[in-house]
Amino acid sequence: MGICKFVEGCPFFNGKMKDMPSTSEMYKKKYCLSDFENCARYMVNTKKGKQAVPENLTPNQIDKALAIINS
Repeated sequence: MGICKFVEGCPFFNGKMKDMPSTSEMYKKKYCLSDFENCARYMVNTKKGKQAVPENLTPNQIDKALAIINS
C-alpha cells in the first residue's frame, strides 16, 4: 500500500505517545506504513479535512471516525 501521506504532519505520531513507544511503533507499522486507508485519522482527514481530526483520535477508533464523517 505504501506510506500514509499525512504521517509527517500527524501529531499523534510526532510526540503524542512519548510515554508509550511500543504502542506508537505498533500503530505506525500497522497504519502509517501499511494499512493507512483503515486509519481513523486518515479517514477523517480525507473526508472532512485536517481541522476535523480530533487530536486525541487514535488510528483504531473507526466508529468515532465514522461518526465524525457522518455528522
